[in-house]
Amino acid sequence: MKVGIIAGEVSGNILGAGLLRVLRQAEPNLKASGIGGPDMIAYGCQSLYDMERLAVMGLIEPLRRLPELFKMRDNLYRHFIQQKPDVFIGIDSPDFNLGLELKLRQAGIPVVHYVSPSVWAWRKKRIHKIAKAVDLVLTLFPFEKAFYEQHNVPACFVGHPLADIIPLQPDKLAARASLNLNTDTTYIALLPGSRRNEVRFLAETFVRTALRCWQDRPQLQFITSAANSARNKEFREHCQALAPQLPIHFYEGCSHEVMAAADVVLVASGTATLEAMLFKRPMVIVYKMANLTYQIARHLVKIPYIGLPNLLANEGLVPEFIQDAAKPDHLAQAIFDYLDCPEKTEKLLKTFTDIHQQLRCDANQRAAESVLNLINAGK
Repeated sequence: MKVGIIAGEVSGNILGAGLLRVLRQAEPNLKASGIGGPDMIAYGCQSLYDMERLAVMGLIEPLRRLPELFKMRDNLYRHFIQQKPDVFIGIDSPDFNLGLELKLRQAGIPVVHYVSPSVWAWRKKRIHKIAKAVDLVLTLFPFEKAFYEQHNVPACFVGHPLADIIPLQPDKLAARASLNLNTDTTYIALLPGSRRNEVRFLAETFVRTALRCWQDRPQLQFITSAANSARNKEFREHCQALAPQLPIHFYEGCSHEVMAAADVVLVASGTATLEAMLFKRPMVIVYKMANLTYQIARHLVKIPYIGLPNLLANEGLVPEFIQDAAKPDHLAQAIFDYLDCPEKTEKLLKTFTDIHQQLRCDANQRAAESVLNLINAGK
């Protein structure tokens, strides 16, 4: 079996690795090529480009990269047309993947898109392009499947692999032991994102918020984990420049342990908010972007929340601070609210557990079965 597969960022790499692992169990001689990160490569994916080159964000910023991205996509199209995979799987990164998927499907290659684009939130007309570009959408969340059914697009809710991996009752003490942290200290996790632009826009706000918290409560300590050495270096530089005295522990590639060890998580909007929810940690969600991008986005996005816990609950479970609202004093107060109101946190964690159970569906197995069924249906 030959599989074409493209993931454009860290969360997609994790999904792709889980899917490839199960597909390889069913088809030991499987050959996979496209774009993937370290985990996908470990499961035999031949990555034709560094995944980091696809990790662009925003509305304006990617425009500067268009020539490079178009060239990459054209080269990948030629590669897949030559290889003729049994299926192509585009994982997230819809602005890059959907155009490629459309051309590959027109060439007779079955196409799966894994992770629904946020068509229910903005640019809803994309649903027509998706209908033409894909044979099947694999959704992580149940409300997404319902949306596709309304528009007659084949979709399967598979759940989220992280909900399968992360225990319903994470062990905070074990996480602290693995990171060599004290058992009785109050730790605030600082997670400003895995992309370069996220760290660029959020690092200063995160560091100043931590400094504000520490100045008010000197017993607090801080922990952070970067997705890679580049992000680690960038965030360290901000900490050194703005608050060299801050008691902060730096880790790399340990975001799950850091979340599990923390008492409260200050986190960039994105997959990390889902992870914090699955680890049953109270969180404060933050997001900032280029001002022009924000001005455009706020007129386009038609949903009341940006954080996944709030979207899944369809209510404001946890506080969100976007753009100019993301001021260190406000963020620090939101963190203190959790620390000072344990009864509020208990109620929140019960809701987190209920959502966790809804998403626990053996996602990798379901996704792999859906891919294999599509391939077999075309034979």
